Amino acid sequence: MIREVIVVEGKSDIARVRLAVDADLIATEGFVLRAETLAAIRYAYERRGIIILTDPDGAGERIRRYLAARFPEALHAFVPKEEATAHHDVGIEQASPEAIRRALAKVRHHQDEARTEFTGADMRAARLAGTPEAAARRARIGARLGIGYGNAKRMLMRLNRYGVTRAEWEQALTEERDGD
Repeated sequence: MIREVIVVEGKSDIARVRLAVDADLIATEGFVLRAETLAAIRYAYERRGIIILTDPDGAGERIRRYLAARFPEALHAFVPKEEATAHHDVGIEQASPEAIRRALAKVRHHQDEARTEFTGADMRAARLAGTPEAAARRARIGARLGIGYGNAKRMLMRLNRYGVTRAEWEQALTEERDGD
């Protein structure tokens, strides 16, 4: 059983995550969290810790940022959009149990103070910015690193705030180059 409580967006997400792992879960039921829901998340956060696992879309990202601001020590897990899409819908409820387990195996802690380990020059050198294939490469590298997809600016922020090491970066780039 996973020690932390996993926070997802809806009841369908809870059902899907339960197919993948043994864990306690809380659903936000959308962006406007009820006081009772926030209280339940706070209780879990203070006693066991939480893992934020929201949909890989704009709404999911807004919920993630909202929760991260209120629960700064929360862990974050990201299912890549390609692995959470089915029937023209994007969400954790569309992800396979294997994709959910992979995401939870790569949980990251968001650091309040950004490091400057990675720069725009790193992004350009890795062809993750400024090239026609950059968006697709960012999606694949983000999945390998367990930090999710974002535009170049967001990915750079995640590299520096989610504790990605230079060795992890190099490994992900090598796997990308080798087509692993």
